[in-house]
Amino acid sequence: MTLKLDRRARHALLGTAIIIFAFRAVPLPGPGATWFEIDVLRFDQQFLSLLSLIGAGLTLAGMFVLRPMLAKRSLAYVIALLALASAVLSLPNIALYFGIHEWTATQTSGGSWMPGSSPLSLESPLGQIAMIPMLAWIASVTKLALSASSLGTKYLNQVRMVTREVRDAATGARVAAADYSQLGWLLISVALIAVALPLATIGFVQCSPHSTQD
Repeated sequence: MTLKLDRRARHALLGTAIIIFAFRAVPLPGPGATWFEIDVLRFDQQFLSLLSLIGAGLTLAGMFVLRPMLAKRSLAYVIALLALASAVLSLPNIALYFGIHEWTATQTSGGSWMPGSSPLSLESPLGQIAMIPMLAWIASVTKLALSASSLGTKYLNQVRMVTREVRDAATGARVAAADYSQLGWLLISVALIAVALPLATIGFVQCSPHSTQD
């Protein structure tokens, strides 16, 4: 099918595929971040479910709000903007790990402010909104990219290992201790990769001699 396109169109198609792949291949923090929220920050299941519900609502709202931009701007522009937004929204989660909620408690007479709730609910919509301009040929490219993301998540978690406390169901004895000492660096690494990988790929594609991306 692509052989019927002229050379310039084929290069544009390939460049777009590479940008999509890089954006969706960004690794995630893995389950360690959720363990930390539940075990240390004491986020209960009801609160986490509420965040998921808010995220779904914000996805729909984002589609309507950003629809003019998605229609008028190039895919490279949209991906770059979403990559930067994703990094900014990851900052409160990193701050939570390093104890910003404890600092805010001392500034508000004991009332602990949890700034991670909004970014937690917004991270998913960013990925969903980015899917809109990709729908025509998303299946194969995104499936491959998500596989790469899973591999990246696995290897990052091997380098920055996070473990949760495990107790024997019968005796209650602790089988494994919780260790969140590497979670902060894991979150920072993911945030940096989420910006660097898509932007570097966009720069590479834009600088290629046959690129037609704006």
